[in-house]
Amino acid sequence: MPRSLPPWTRHFPTWFAPFLTHFRHRAGRTWAPLYVRGLCSGASRKSMQPLAAVVAPGKEDHLQHFITDSPWPTRPLETLLAERAQQMLGGKDAVLIIDDTCLTKFGTKSVGVARQYSGQVGKITSCQCLVSLTLAQHEVPVPLALRLFLPQDWTSDPARLQAAGVPLEHQQPQTKWALALQELDRVREHVTFGMVLADAGYGVTAQFRHALTTRGLLWSVGVTRTQTVYPKDVRLIPIPKFFRGRRPKHPTPSEDRQSVEDVLKGAAWQHLVWRHGTKGPLSGRFAAVYVRLADGEENAQGQHLPGQAAWIIGEQRRGEERKYYVCNLPENTSLSRLVEVTKRRWPCELTHRELKDEVGLDHFEGRSWQGLHHHAVLCMLALTFLQWLRLTQPDDLKGDTVPAIRAEVAGDLPLPPPCQQCRACTALFSGP
Repeated sequence: MPRSLPPWTRHFPTWFAPFLTHFRHRAGRTWAPLYVRGLCSGASRKSMQPLAAVVAPGKEDHLQHFITDSPWPTRPLETLLAERAQQMLGGKDAVLIIDDTCLTKFGTKSVGVARQYSGQVGKITSCQCLVSLTLAQHEVPVPLALRLFLPQDWTSDPARLQAAGVPLEHQQPQTKWALALQELDRVREHVTFGMVLADAGYGVTAQFRHALTTRGLLWSVGVTRTQTVYPKDVRLIPIPKFFRGRRPKHPTPSEDRQSVEDVLKGAAWQHLVWRHGTKGPLSGRFAAVYVRLADGEENAQGQHLPGQAAWIIGEQRRGEERKYYVCNLPENTSLSRLVEVTKRRWPCELTHRELKDEVGLDHFEGRSWQGLHHHAVLCMLALTFLQWLRLTQPDDLKGDTVPAIRAEVAGDLPLPPPCQQCRACTALFSGP
């Protein structure tokens, strides 16, 4: 390798070499590492033109073809990414965080764009929504999956789906939580973790919670204040042998159900520190009660009978605003443990921000399903490589955050254009 290149570049070919094996054509093996390095660069934007200007001047069309038209599959790269994440962070102390992130985008042609709620802007806006999975341990996150959610405006319009190149297997309507479970099942073959975390966008759905429990997973998810529960010792009164009128079809609970808000009003609230941040300790008031969730079979009135046992957790941080969570850890779990686990969801927000601010996830300007997912998987690889540099600190790197590391490595470009230095580029990116 030429000595003029910074020290960190010695590690990139070796780190990226296993991913190259999943590109069948030589062109892919050339453009994939260039694209990832462009995502790690100091380009003002990571859209095609400024990115190509940094890594491959005069070859924008080649990069564009590689991302939008070349039919290389993403699944093998995602599998290898999960294996890398396992090596870096996997284990019983790790958590798997399910969430989604939105990319603000206008027009009607770009795949998945619709008016829908964006948590990033806090309102309904025109955007694409990607369901995400993040593996985190000791406040260090690595992205595992980004899968585009298609709103009803899209799934009900076959011509629109075809124009955007959406594969047939992805054209059927699916909820975000169902997409998340599909990705969860895929990554479970390659990563280990102790808990699954999700916000109320997923946690309010009983089918989602049941699916996690059926898979033998421990979880803590957000819910709304109207989520109903029964006391933990509630009984089901059997259908009587003798009755008047129509025969009942369901047993009757021995206790009335209540909302989590009402149950936690009478609980003992404690002040706890849940994380030490850069600006000091983060704390709040918390309370928890062990209950039976009202997510069992529906009776004739449409009310849910008692279902699985779980903790309900209340949080009050500022003012009178409160948030609520449900967790299926055992009944003997302490409040401090419940809070510590539940509040470990925040690293996914950090991952989403770094995917956008550091490697340009939201800078993609293409319209197709394939192009978006090609860009997304390479963004995940770029961020994982930066996270690996941060954790291993090879050579003289000193950054203790992903932005600091990316700022350090951004000084390696521009590279010689591939059209003028084919042999040099081949040697640089071929790996060991």
